[in-house]
Amino acid sequence: MTDGDPATEALLEFLNACEAGIGAAKQRIKEMKGIAEEQKPSWNPDTIKWTETQGSSGLYERSEDVNSLDFKEMLRNLAGHSGKLSRDGFFYWAFQNGSTVGRRRKQA
Repeated sequence: MTDGDPATEALLEFLNACEAGIGAAKQRIKEMKGIAEEQKPSWNPDTIKWTETQGSSGLYERSEDVNSLDFKEMLRNLAGHSGKLSRDGFFYWAFQNGSTVGRRRKQA
């Protein structure tokens, strides 16, 4: 396939290595994307009833929507993260009573 020119052979070896590296990187990205999707919490904050409230640090939203399955799943998720987590641009925290959650949009 080559004419024996060392420069051409070296270039082809380099391009083959690049092609193999790109293929491996694409596969790794697909795997990591699958893992990230599996780890994303199943609860939907948009289905939870939130009330805007003034706190000592400013405005935030709070919820006690205990009849919502998404709220219950959110509480379980918070419990697995020591009562605090960030998701989709919001910071969420569980109150000590265990049935109230607060959220605030994260600062840019």
